[in-house]
Amino acid sequence: MNTSHLKLLVVGATGSIGRHVVDEALQQGHAVRALVRNPGKARELPKEAQVIIGDVTQPGSLTNAVAGVDAIVFTIGSDGGGPRESESIDYAGIRNVLAALGSRMSRVALMTSIGVTNRTSTYNRSTEAHDWKRRSERFLRASGLPYTIVRPGWFDYNVPDQHQIRFLQGDRRHAGTPSDGVISRRQLAQVLVCSLGSQHAVRKTLELVAVAGPAQADLDPLFAALEADPPDALDGVHDMTNMPLENEPQRVRDDLDAAQAQRMSRHAG
Repeated sequence: MNTSHLKLLVVGATGSIGRHVVDEALQQGHAVRALVRNPGKARELPKEAQVIIGDVTQPGSLTNAVAGVDAIVFTIGSDGGGPRESESIDYAGIRNVLAALGSRMSRVALMTSIGVTNRTSTYNRSTEAHDWKRRSERFLRASGLPYTIVRPGWFDYNVPDQHQIRFLQGDRRHAGTPSDGVISRRQLAQVLVCSLGSQHAVRKTLELVAVAGPAQADLDPLFAALEADPPDALDGVHDMTNMPLENEPQRVRDDLDAAQAQRMSRHAG
């Protein structure tokens, strides 16, 4: 794979993060394909982006979207719409796109959320969004695809001099407020796209925040300083072990089995 010029699929391209990802990827010289559910919103995207109409909840609509891609960036989210929507978007949407790849390889950058391992918050109890996002992380790890998982802090709560990027691991910030950490949408998009071209970012899970200071020009040293997720692990390095696999819904365990079988097929090929 030539990581200097990728054919890149952005899933969630018309969202508040996805639009920045499209712009960042084009600026970095990648060929961008944008998966769009609503054709009307496609007009908001740069003309250089190739628009593919599809819906992550409809697996049959994803074949053309993933055809020939080198990399995929996921920026979709259910926005607290309730457990059913959390499952269908935050989890099944990612599963469906990755399943559409079949045995092909693709680099993946997945955006979830800081605090994703916090199962006891009022927010997660009402929406199950964190649980389903975490299951999407597990599915990606089980797939065997080269990945980077980014758990951003609160969007655009930065004060004027708060631009220095910091990567954390272990997901221990669970206040559920901007005190957990903040990051600009633009810098989040930069991290997602830059991860695709960094060998130091492979199999890394991180929380992304900004602190006081200027932005770094080179993110590779930040990726290099991170610990990789253990081989064959379902959770990120240093994550809390508070989601026992034996207690997971049977459909989720079946999906993990399917992902691991696809992993064996992918590596055998």
